[in-house]
Amino acid sequence: MAGFSIKVPEDYSGAERLDKYVASLPDGMNRSKLKAGLCSITVNGRNQKISYKVKPRDEIYIQWEDNVPDDIEPENIPLDIIFENDDVLVINKKQGMVTHPAAGNWSGTLVNALLYYLGRQKIHQDKTSGGQEALVRCRPGIVHRLDKDTSGIIITAKNRDAEEFLSREFKSHRGIVKEYICICQGRPQFSTGIIKTGMIRDVRDRQRFKAVEELSQGKLAVSVYKCIACYGDYSLMKVRIKTGRTHQIRVHMRYLNCPVLGDPIYSKGDRLFPKATLMLHSRYLKIKLPGSNEPAVFKTETPERFKKVLAVLHKKYSKTILSD
Repeated sequence: MAGFSIKVPEDYSGAERLDKYVASLPDGMNRSKLKAGLCSITVNGRNQKISYKVKPRDEIYIQWEDNVPDDIEPENIPLDIIFENDDVLVINKKQGMVTHPAAGNWSGTLVNALLYYLGRQKIHQDKTSGGQEALVRCRPGIVHRLDKDTSGIIITAKNRDAEEFLSREFKSHRGIVKEYICICQGRPQFSTGIIKTGMIRDVRDRQRFKAVEELSQGKLAVSVYKCIACYGDYSLMKVRIKTGRTHQIRVHMRYLNCPVLGDPIYSKGDRLFPKATLMLHSRYLKIKLPGSNEPAVFKTETPERFKKVLAVLHKKYSKTILSD
């Protein structure tokens, strides 16, 4: 994936569309090329459209992908299926699997595996519709996502009606409960709490997001946490998210000064667990399914990587239960 940053001068006096402004720069990009491969645009940390009117002092960051593949192929990748009916598949996603094809990850994804499992044909990409539209077509049945290195429960739709139903449920948050467990570096100040912040992209590092106390900045992010137990300077946490922002739990745990162990973006290396991978797992989902009046509940077992880390912590430290 390619990308570049632009800082609009203070003395800029125009009101051009963003794509026209970029094309006018000495090192800019042709408008048709930009539209064909566009992945994302942020202005001052917020997502914007290509039609955005540029203003003085704007900080613009653009990511694009030159080579959207012609086809997304079915791939014979084993799936850990928790539940299946005519409308949905509930899967325990393994750590390391990308949810849907996107720039830099065109194969080996959950979508590739679903196409094969459901006996479907490859997805032909209509590149004439523009990069972002082409990428959306790579995601049939995907109504929410997990980060690549987050394991656990993800629900997918098997038909268009189910996809529309689940998309509405996730958008409205009606009765949906999504709960995660994570092992963190550090101890929270309180055993339970609600984290309510704005979330913006970090202009100094485009892979990162930041929690900001000003709720009007970026997108609202709300997480409810409970510290299950502490072991020395490590904490086992349970987190329920009320919103579904990218990296939300990872950012909010860092905001608590308790970054998730093994997080390559938001935490530092750990001397006790130098080879730890991201210790974040989606363990519980409560959601209404198409055609049902009562919500369904899905759970997973604690992953093996958690058990190994907890065995070391149990041996080395006494278990402590925090009190507010």
